[in-house]
This record gives sequence, structure tokens and C-alpha cells, in this order.
Amino acid sequence: MEKTILNIILILILLVLSSCKTQYSNAELNANFSNEQIKELNKITEFFKAETCKNIDFKKCYRQTNHDSLQTNGEGFWAKLNFEKQKTLCEQIPQSIFKEIWMYCETTYYPSKTKAKSICANAFGKYQNYLTDLGKTNPRIARYAERIKASGDFNRLDLQYQEILNDNDSFDLKDPNIQLILAVHNLSINDKVTRNAHLIEKRAEPKF
Repeated sequence: MEKTILNIILILILLVLSSCKTQYSNAELNANFSNEQIKELNKITEFFKAETCKNIDFKKCYRQTNHDSLQTNGEGFWAKLNFEKQKTLCEQIPQSIFKEIWMYCETTYYPSKTKAKSICANAFGKYQNYLTDLGKTNPRIARYAERIKASGDFNRLDLQYQEILNDNDSFDLKDPNIQLILAVHNLSINDKVTRNAHLIEKRAEPKF
């Protein structure tokens, strides 16, 4: 009798652990990327979390970050990323995965009219398809995917921290899918802001 009860308890524990492991869908990743490519995407996510949150739980870290202070300085969560380390990461990522997410565009900076390469979204790559697939069960991600496809770019206004903090249904910060999306988005914005910072015209501070 005791053995039967013990077996039942063990089965229940295994069922609970199994349900925890499958809490978040990986079907969209598997449908669009190979196993090797998924490993590289995981490296992007882990780099992002390590750089922005060190050893702190990502959800706790994101919620405890003083986003208002960053905004006051004209920055966002991406400002926690070290761009030199980010460039090293991007050089190490195989082109077979890099090109499924990003491409380089030529941008003209005024008033100097200097042309330089800047990072853009590959609106027809596997990452875009992945976002579209996720959007079938997450309407907010669907709108995000549509915005990227329409503009061919990542815009810092497309994902704002107030919405991420307040919309737990759309942005479950423990979901590896959401973590990957935030990783790619923030790395993209950091590159756009930092790579050609010397070419961006700085507006004079207003005088009172």
C-alpha cells in the first residue's frame, strides 16, 4: 500500500515538472530555425540578460530597473549594454543566423550629409517569420511584427517599458520567447544609437 502511494506521488511530481518545462511554447522557434540556429539565438538572449541584469533574475531585474531615470537621460534599457562586447558577440554569431535577423542599410546623417551603414531589420528573414507565428497567439507581438515588416527597421517606440511592465499577458518576462524578442530589440536599438553616435546631430540644450 505504501509503495503504491509512493508511486502515485512520484508520478504526480513528474507530471508537475513536465508541465513546468512545457509551460512556454518552443513550437515557433522549432518551426523556423534549426537546432544549431536556436543555440545561437539562446546565446543572444543569455548575453543580453547577463549584460543587463548580471546574476539577477531577468523579470525581477527588469521590474526593479529605474526606467524613468533612463528615459530622463534619453536612454532606455538598451543603455545597459556594452557596445564593444555586443560587437564581439555579433562577430561570433554565424552569418547564417545573423542575416535571418538583421541587415545593414545606408543611412544619411544631417546636417553633414555623411553616409554610413546602420543596422536594420531583415523583414523577410526567419526571425520575422518567427515573430509572425508568435503573433498568432499574442496579438501584441503580431502588431510588433507588422510594424517591423512595414518599416524594415527596429524602432525604440515600438516596445515601451510602461507597456511591458503593465501587460503581463503579452509580455511574460519569464517566457524565453519574450526574452529573445527583448534581446534582439534592445541590441538593435543600442547598435542604432551607438554605432554612429558621432554622426548624430546633438540639439542644443534649451536656455531659460
